Amino acid sequence: MGHGGNNVIPNVHFRASAKHNGLKAKCEESLKSEAGHLGVTQKGRLVGRPVVSWTDTLQNVMFATVVYWAFGSKVNGCQAGRKNRVFMRTWLNQAGRKKRRANARKEKAAKVFPRPSAGLLRPLVHPPTQRYNMKLRLGKGFTLDELKEAKIPRKFAKTIGIAIDHRRRNRCTESLQRNVERLKLYMSKLVLFPKKSGAKGVKKGDTPRSELQNVAQNTLKEIIPVPKTEKRIKARAITAEEKEFKAYATLKKARTAAHYQGDRIKKAKEAAAKET
Repeated sequence: MGHGGNNVIPNVHFRASAKHNGLKAKCEESLKSEAGHLGVTQKGRLVGRPVVSWTDTLQNVMFATVVYWAFGSKVNGCQAGRKNRVFMRTWLNQAGRKKRRANARKEKAAKVFPRPSAGLLRPLVHPPTQRYNMKLRLGKGFTLDELKEAKIPRKFAKTIGIAIDHRRRNRCTESLQRNVERLKLYMSKLVLFPKKSGAKGVKKGDTPRSELQNVAQNTLKEIIPVPKTEKRIKARAITAEEKEFKAYATLKKARTAAHYQGDRIKKAKEAAAKET
């Protein structure tokens, strides 16, 4: 609603709900009493200072209420009482911890000598998910197919420091060949000490005693280092074979062949049964 004439309240349109009518009336009364002390002209101007509308007063009251309930009547927001010293942590023993870890590694290597200090030989595997599958890391153990391809008996592999994982499967030929080469490299550098002293203690496959003098211990973290994959592929010209290759048609043909593989096997068995 509008106000005009000699009224103190300027022309303001009130759009609040009915529950604010009581607060509106109080604001109007306070403004009238304040204006009566200061003096008002017919145009609604104060002599001492400009007229403050009841909407400004309402906003000030609402802001003070929000501040009171949010900060518990602590308007200045002082943070001097916070004790954050208990959350601070120093690292003054960094050099001492480093020396202690180095000494622990030396003690472990001396305890397992002449075996590798890293423990068992682990395979190279690709981590799961698209985020990490381009990298290489150490796995739990070699598969039975990898041991068979490298011509290493399963029971003998456990005695010469090779980890075995019977759950893992080889999903591609590349991973199989990679770990087979890793096993062959390990076997080429393997030094086997006889279990017992004397000529009777030497078995087939043990290293001659002449080569057992001053044998160095393997202290590497992975026994055989993990090769670093190339992160960037250099730009090159597209070859003629790559231009002629049809990727979609090749994939479509492979999917179709896999779909009808069962029918082909069934027909071949039926044909073989008829011939016999």
